Amino acid sequence: MDKQTESKIQELQMLEQNLQNSFLQKQNFQAKLLENENAIKEIKDIKGESYKIIGTIMVLKNNEELKEELNSEKEIVELRIKSIEKQENKIKEKMEEIQKEVMKQLEKDDK
Repeated sequence: MDKQTESKIQELQMLEQNLQNSFLQKQNFQAKLLENENAIKEIKDIKGESYKIIGTIMVLKNNEELKEELNSEKEIVELRIKSIEKQENKIKEKMEEIQKEVMKQLEKDDK
């Protein structure tokens, strides 16, 4: 196996690691999104005010303001998830490309 093939295999391993990291990030954001959606459902039926936890304290908050905050946070999290998915797709494409190159080189070396 030549140096170029070895470096491509190392690059492939690095891309695999990046893909795993982005997958973990996406999972965290999906959990935040689910939590956010559940909070939106919960305050839908409540009239008046609710409490919001900020750090270690609970603050009384107007429900309309809270709904706006939650919807805004939801949009941001959804955008981040989409961004991560695009990043994952680019990584996967690059990995496929490198895999094909490595396989061609290995087949050539076998002959």
